[in-house]
Amino acid sequence: MTQRAENIYTLEGKRVWVAGHRGMVGSAICRRLEQENIGELLTVTRQQVDLSRQDQVETWMADTRPEAVFVPAAKVGGILANSTYPADFLYENLAIASNIIHAAHKTGVEKLLFLGSSCIYPKLAPQPIPEDALLTGPLEPTNEWYAIAKIAGIKLCQAYRQQHGADFISAMPTNLYGPFDNFDLKSSHVIPALIRKAHAAKQNNDKSMIMWGTGTPMREFLHADDCADALVFLMKTYSGDQHINVGSGTDETIEALTRMVMEVVGFGGELVKDTSKPDGTPRKLMSADRLREMGWSPNISLKDGLAGAYQWFLDNHSDA
Repeated sequence: MTQRAENIYTLEGKRVWVAGHRGMVGSAICRRLEQENIGELLTVTRQQVDLSRQDQVETWMADTRPEAVFVPAAKVGGILANSTYPADFLYENLAIASNIIHAAHKTGVEKLLFLGSSCIYPKLAPQPIPEDALLTGPLEPTNEWYAIAKIAGIKLCQAYRQQHGADFISAMPTNLYGPFDNFDLKSSHVIPALIRKAHAAKQNNDKSMIMWGTGTPMREFLHADDCADALVFLMKTYSGDQHINVGSGTDETIEALTRMVMEVVGFGGELVKDTSKPDGTPRKLMSADRLREMGWSPNISLKDGLAGAYQWFLDNHSDA
């Protein structure tokens, strides 16, 4: 059994780089770091440094010398985006992971936390999915390109730890949602897509709303602020070869989630299932046992989190 974690690394006074600080997870990590007495928060935009370019990443890190690095930066998207742009998802995410991890070693970064994704696990993995299920079966075809890049990032952290003694760790978040999510229907994940669809149906006084698939797949969700809290916890308390699952430990059917979103948004029309669209993985619940045994658990309920995400959408999207 994993022992309850104790602080083994301090962020106090450190120069901390959050790669991908404008994204949903990156911005949540930045908010969470406001509670830590760090020395300096380092951020850089894509216009300043293209993380897929090795020379730019190494030059910037050599100049700024971060001591701790969080790596939520990634090219992300849902089933449609992954299926449409497989080369982009594989190449860009491989480049981001390899460039940052290698440059972290070259510039003497004290600690690095790389973020993977629950899609790294086999399509038919045991439920709940334990960390050691990695590479035990075929991936879900609809997002294997993204998954392979993320698996490579995990393995890079392990390799630099094994060969160079680098304190590089990995965390595997489940499906995340919250402020700064992507609400573009062409590339968004399930929760922001459902929020946008339900909102549009409400605005248009539609009699029904279409949901992709049968609604039977089970999915786990975690608020981005809870995820950020877990990542800071791991940065301070964990140093090990194996990646750690970061999830809520509970799941819902897509139909139940959709009806919850409709309630939060205030759309009372009929729910219509488009069964010609793919469902994806039948169930994807990650085991939260290791993180719970270390002493961390989430604080934001799904209902409260959805309400907050919808309010953020209303406040920040001019077309809302």
